[in-house]
Amino acid sequence: MVKKLMTSKALVPLHWRRFLERRFNQSAELARTVAAMSGLPFAPDAVRRVKRTRQQVGLPLREREDNVRAAFGVPPEADIEVRGRRVLVVDDVYTTGATVSAVARALAKSGAKAVDVLTFARVLPGDFQPGEAQTI
Repeated sequence: MVKKLMTSKALVPLHWRRFLERRFNQSAELARTVAAMSGLPFAPDAVRRVKRTRQQVGLPLREREDNVRAAFGVPPEADIEVRGRRVLVVDDVYTTGATVSAVARALAKSGAKAVDVLTFARVLPGDFQPGEAQTI
């Protein structure tokens, strides 16, 4: 017998200071739309960024991993959205996977049964070179 897990839609959160600077979280808007289209819960507060990190552009994998280590956590009030559930994490851009891996670890630590990741863009090796200011 296959047991279907309840699914929540979470997202890669911005630190509150960065959100105030940008006034927009593209991952949140993508996750909101995916949740509405699927009819599954949208849980924008299931994961919280608990440590401000520097921008990842131009950082090699090891520095990216160090940058986001322990940067995310599941607040106690979001336990019901995570524990025993399959969680879909929505992120706008996947580069090395360091950020979504850190988010997935925080969710697993809080009892998520499974974590899936949906991204909408992929940065390929060589797309950004150190010292390059312009985007592709």
